[in-house]
Amino acid sequence: MVTYVATLDVPRQVVDYLARLLAAHRRLIGTPRGSRALGPFRQAVLVLRWFRERGCVHCLARDAGISQATGYRYLHEGIDVLADQAPDLHDVLTRCQEEGMTHVILDGTLIESDRVSGERENGNDLWFSQKHKAFGANVQFLSAPDGTPLWVSEVEPGSTPDITAARIHVLPALYKAAAQGLPTLADKGYIGAGIGIRVPVRRPTGRSEQALHIDIRMTNALIRYVRALGERAAAELKERWRALKRITLSPCRIGDITRSALVLNQRWK
Repeated sequence: MVTYVATLDVPRQVVDYLARLLAAHRRLIGTPRGSRALGPFRQAVLVLRWFRERGCVHCLARDAGISQATGYRYLHEGIDVLADQAPDLHDVLTRCQEEGMTHVILDGTLIESDRVSGERENGNDLWFSQKHKAFGANVQFLSAPDGTPLWVSEVEPGSTPDITAARIHVLPALYKAAAQGLPTLADKGYIGAGIGIRVPVRRPTGRSEQALHIDIRMTNALIRYVRALGERAAAELKERWRALKRITLSPCRIGDITRSALVLNQRWK
């Protein structure tokens, strides 16, 4: 085997932030000093390497000089303490109104994962997305007008349509925000979402966009133009925290993992 030196391309402030959270968690649960194989800082590095490099836990544990089981335990502990810091939806919307934002942008994405067993009532796989032709989980995002990720939802199986996931996790709060002057822009996957959720008008079946009235076509173009920046929210998280490109842990943990990535992303920026 060959030993080499590597650098973790994460700002020191992000590592220190996670190390402080881990140290506080250890004090909270009464962990005796010196009883862990890794200190909070080295555990933070292991967790951030997994998020940033999408490395296998076995390799990360080997590099840290601990067992694979301990590596998984430390990783899940790091995910838990980060997810606990994720912003609340109502607090996010209140802050958006206080900062004078003109709108927020709603979008969904599929976080791919290994296949798991589960069937819907019609016999199809619960975690398979027909839209993306891949196994994974549906996560809803809210972003600022400039595309900055603000909030992510709990996880739903990949077979869940965006509009269904949104009704479960975010639409009731968005209705209240819209009534207070903060509308939401979304794509055609959210048609029928309700008042305050502004989406393009779908063209008639079997006909081109030109079949729509010119005023409707202009409205659609404006919504698409303004909403385009919001499309980068999921891409920003997936590219910066590459573990989100494909999760090898339990799909039920994808919600916590995505919220953890959001917290890390906010500290980075």
